[in-house]
Amino acid sequence: MTQPSQAIKRTKEEVTELILEFQRTENGEAQTILVEHYAALVASLARKYSKGRIFDEDLHQVGMIGLLGAIRRYDPSFGKSFEAFLIPTIIGEIKRFLRDKTWSVNVPRRVKELGPKIKAAVDELTNKNQRSPKVREIADYLDVTEEEVLETMEMGKSYQALSVDQSIEADSDGSTVTILDSVGAYEKGFEKVDQKLLLDSILHVLSEREREIIHCTFLDNKSQKETGEYLGISQMHVSRIQRRAIEKLKLALIRDAK
Repeated sequence: MTQPSQAIKRTKEEVTELILEFQRTENGEAQTILVEHYAALVASLARKYSKGRIFDEDLHQVGMIGLLGAIRRYDPSFGKSFEAFLIPTIIGEIKRFLRDKTWSVNVPRRVKELGPKIKAAVDELTNKNQRSPKVREIADYLDVTEEEVLETMEMGKSYQALSVDQSIEADSDGSTVTILDSVGAYEKGFEKVDQKLLLDSILHVLSEREREIIHCTFLDNKSQKETGEYLGISQMHVSRIQRRAIEKLKLALIRDAK
């Protein structure tokens, strides 16, 4: 089998001339030379972000699309080298692919966009305060609601799902147990009855408005925004009252437990 020839190393001037030639004439040979020249860089960036996931080949293809787009859009008059323009372009394409195409379940785009911001905020606040940040601190840092932070963190767990047929254990005979085998039909109704009876016994510590908000958000499963619209108050007001009500209920539970 004939081995592919190694790409000839090109100077920055030669690369720029090939790019300009392709932009002027759509010269296929010039494009091929550029693709071969930067194939190793594309592969390196794809591997950096794939981290052993099942879509390694997809990321490589996305990186190539970024390379072809960069060849068409590069303008040397800005004074930047092609590599300085190319690398952020490829990384941007890869990150968009990871954001939009690799979730195991469909989630809103705002959640996909907020997730990386939360991660960066956690790193920044942890370094600054030398401790893990609270949800409220993350929300304040990003100028979003606590509910949005919690929602995004919860949905982030759905980034990749395991198949129910995946083996998780093997016995002495070599037979395997799958995730599906371990899934039981647990009846949650009994637990909900106990929780409701317990909640009913301590609701008297709340004001009328606090009871309304607890009922809307926890029993009717309304969001804070929906609750605010239903009661004619702001979402922030709902959040404050909800926190106050929960603290009252916690104290009531502690007193009853003594």
